[in-house]
Amino acid sequence: MDPTAPNSGDANGGAAADATAPSNTTVTLPPLTLRDVPLLPSAAAATDTIPNPISRHARTSTRRPPSTSPRVTELVVGLRELYGVRDVFGVAAGYRGFYGPDADHARLDLAAVDDWHKKGGTVLKTTRGGFDLNKIVDGIVARGYTQVYAIGGDGTMRGAVAIFNEFKRRGLNISITGIPKTVDNDIGIIDRSFGFQTAVEIAQQAIDAAHVEAVSAVNGIGLVKLMGRSTGHIALHATLSSRDVDCCLIPEVDFYLEGKGGLFEFLYERIKQKGHAVVVVAEGAGQELIPRTDDQKREQDESGNIVFLDVGPWLKSELGKWWKREHPSELFTVKYIDPTYMIRAVPANATDNLYCTLLAHSAIHGIMAGYTGFVPGPINGNYSYIPLEDVAVAKNPVDVNDHKWAWVRSVTNQPDFMKPKY
Repeated sequence: MDPTAPNSGDANGGAAADATAPSNTTVTLPPLTLRDVPLLPSAAAATDTIPNPISRHARTSTRRPPSTSPRVTELVVGLRELYGVRDVFGVAAGYRGFYGPDADHARLDLAAVDDWHKKGGTVLKTTRGGFDLNKIVDGIVARGYTQVYAIGGDGTMRGAVAIFNEFKRRGLNISITGIPKTVDNDIGIIDRSFGFQTAVEIAQQAIDAAHVEAVSAVNGIGLVKLMGRSTGHIALHATLSSRDVDCCLIPEVDFYLEGKGGLFEFLYERIKQKGHAVVVVAEGAGQELIPRTDDQKREQDESGNIVFLDVGPWLKSELGKWWKREHPSELFTVKYIDPTYMIRAVPANATDNLYCTLLAHSAIHGIMAGYTGFVPGPINGNYSYIPLEDVAVAKNPVDVNDHKWAWVRSVTNQPDFMKPKY
């Protein structure tokens, strides 16, 4: 039978063919809001334009910028190579560096940043606190800076908004842009932050090690604490990529230890079934369960955040107490791994390196076009300029009603930790 012939497969005129024909479905999308990105006063009034710098490059350039140079390196290379900027400075020690000594203002050229992309952490140093708005802006003005690239997480973005508003209040023709860089992936609106993919990759290696240790012990538990104060993205994605995790604990989902449906009951059943278990806990998970002194309840860091207690050692201790109390005649071992500083120290992987290049070049082109007070980043895969003020207040928690968390529940088979009602 010829499947392309009219009415084939049905003696009554092609009803069967119609039944398998694709149908049209109307999908209603949520409303979208397009916002203008702020322009410098001088740029808004300008009538002349600058030609696209890429068009001026010869086919055989004497020096091509590296294609995968993260963070500061790519900014320096892009500014110098694409736009001929010769005075580029790196400000050390966070925002306090703007009003710090000359040593906090390092002149950056191609030679200075040549190997920075091969290093983890930050050569420019990082600190919390020290945000004195007037001193910061006074320092920027005194040193003649005309562009500011603020690289960091949500706290950095909030600081950049304050600086941007102070620039406007003083009528300064100084541009500022925020470049989202945080391994926690807790910056809202954009698809992901720079550093997140690398963090997940190294976290998975820690989980693999914990699994080996757990399997090698009698009634062994491998316990891994991962970064994530307010969001559990690293723990979630590392769990999904590993498939060796039996329970994933994140800040967005409350859990409890004892009783029906609790963590201890689940782990005991899993150990009896498999002989071992692997638990991943984000640093912000279970903070309400950890006993605090009155002083600890009031303690804050230099940025004003409540100081988190270390959930990893606490959970390891509670696991040991539980097993000794409930199963004193049985062997038990908890192998605890905290890869936090290892994650911070490693160089960016290939995916993050490429992403960084796109972010840096987007930031440079935006500022050179006269824009200010914006954040470059992908939204549903499309690179956009987003007002700083929107990004600074947006959150990016794990959506526990999303398919990814449902996927975690399906691969771990962990309880939902909803206490039964009696």
